[in-house]
Amino acid sequence: MSETRLRLLTLNCWGLKYVSKFRTERVVALANALAASDYDVITLQELWVFADFEYVRAAVARRLPYAKFFYSGALGAGLVIFSRFPIIAATIHPYSLNGSPLDVLAGDWFVGKAAASIVFAHPVLGQVQIYNTHLFAKGGDEGPEYQKAHRLVNAWEFAKLARQSAELGRYVIAAGDFNSVPTSLPMSIIRDHAALSDAWVDTHPNTPDPSPANPPSPQDAVRVHGVTADSPLNSYSAGKPLEPLARKFQGKRLDYFFYRQPARADARAPRLRPLDTRVVFTERVPGRDYSFSDHFGLEATFAVDLPPGTGAGAGQPQPAPVLSSAGSPNPQVATGGGDVSAEALTRALLSLTARYRYAQAQGRNQLTLFAVCIALLLGVIVGSAWFPRSWINPIFMVVTIALAWLATTMLYIGFVYGNWEVNALTNIIEELELYRGALEDQRRAQGTPSP
Repeated sequence: MSETRLRLLTLNCWGLKYVSKFRTERVVALANALAASDYDVITLQELWVFADFEYVRAAVARRLPYAKFFYSGALGAGLVIFSRFPIIAATIHPYSLNGSPLDVLAGDWFVGKAAASIVFAHPVLGQVQIYNTHLFAKGGDEGPEYQKAHRLVNAWEFAKLARQSAELGRYVIAAGDFNSVPTSLPMSIIRDHAALSDAWVDTHPNTPDPSPANPPSPQDAVRVHGVTADSPLNSYSAGKPLEPLARKFQGKRLDYFFYRQPARADARAPRLRPLDTRVVFTERVPGRDYSFSDHFGLEATFAVDLPPGTGAGAGQPQPAPVLSSAGSPNPQVATGGGDVSAEALTRALLSLTARYRYAQAQGRNQLTLFAVCIALLLGVIVGSAWFPRSWINPIFMVVTIALAWLATTMLYIGFVYGNWEVNALTNIIEELELYRGALEDQRRAQGTPSP
């Protein structure tokens, strides 16, 4: 086991109980494949069922003896990390907005989409923080601006977490299903604010951009462009209607490995460098005609580059210093991260503001419906006195129950969740406005014109 190499895998397992097709068979096949692998860290998404986690954990325990199953929301985050190195800390940050509780079929609100992480002590690097996340799904890369807002909130919160980890002197590796293509606004915010590098881009330089008239083959889309979802090669998405962007690339690249060095590492600290990234688990489950998941996996290999003069016999390299957050102020604009462009900030604020207005209008409509239900309930109660016939009583009872349920739901959604969403959006909008103002002040102080 080389300590100057790190091999990692990320995969969205599609492990919804009662919903995902062939879940048990796929989990068994996946566990067998992982048990035969040589990964140092594995991050899985949508492994919702704890029994499935225990099965995979038992299968990989020989090489990856340390594991963490993360809890969030009502049904669990579905996030899991397996590690060869002892876990010294673990945390989960549920995103403040994850869709609506009315959107039962999507389910994001119930599972509490989140950013989970572990910290381990690497023998050469020192502290390494591994993030595993799954961003809000609904909204896509096209459509009305207000539908994109919740994923933007996720992206901003995730970028702040990754940036803070680097400012604490840790190496950062972020993996997961980001539900966003590389050119989308959420990915720009994550890369720019947290100063994260995309391992796929760094290991596949000068990749040509396909044209709509000449799209890549499905095989090249996976091999060259890193497509992990909506691929015609996947049994669960073959023949599925695709958005124009997905048709252009024969699928979408939604799964990533990002990385960065500590914010204030000196020249004696080792460096993390991506060597290779590949899309994996593209084949069918052995002996079956279905894929391992509705996503393909992504693996990444990193080199741990030692500084000059620290080779064999030259002494040990100095790990990056671990800084105390108490003794290190963390202003919004600092050397520990990058700067989001003014254009990206403006686009994000437009989307968030559109969602804010939409949320306010939705709340008013739902509270209006609550008032209408109450009026109808009163009408039913009064009207029941004028219909003494016994056969109509069951009908009145059913109508009363339905109206009472609808009134309660609309009161909860319109008042509790409505204010929840508006307040969360207000916080993010104000944060971004403060951040934009700080950037403008910084540019003026440096004599750089605002874009």
